[in-house]
Amino acid sequence: MLTIGEVAERTGVATSALRYYEELGLLMPATRVAGRRRYREAAVERVGTILLFRDVGFTLAETKALLGAGRRASSGTWRELARHKLAELDEQAARLEVARGALQHALRCQHRALSECPNFGGAVAARLRGEPLEQAHRH
Repeated sequence: MLTIGEVAERTGVATSALRYYEELGLLMPATRVAGRRRYREAAVERVGTILLFRDVGFTLAETKALLGAGRRASSGTWRELARHKLAELDEQAARLEVARGALQHALRCQHRALSECPNFGGAVAARLRGEPLEQAHRH
């Protein structure tokens, strides 16, 4: 059995984060000894799984759903969650590409100040009309 400090050391996750994972129902201590949490070895892998899901963009709520779906492998729920996250990541990538293009344009701009650039002014006006960056940057 591992203490919370040992789990923290082996995973690189602060004890406060481990307690938060507990609060959210992502991680459960096996038992308490003299009022202190004790975890099974499997807790280290569980924390690693939480970190991996975070790294690919899942929220903690989504991670909780994924971990629950893992127990019901035949349900296909985890695949649905993964497809949804992949679509979100595709949208984020598209927005980042537009942002990248806008910044590259700004760096190539020959005007001394952004406020002097007609493209910048057009993009500002488009944003004020409620257009997203994808449309505003085209102006």
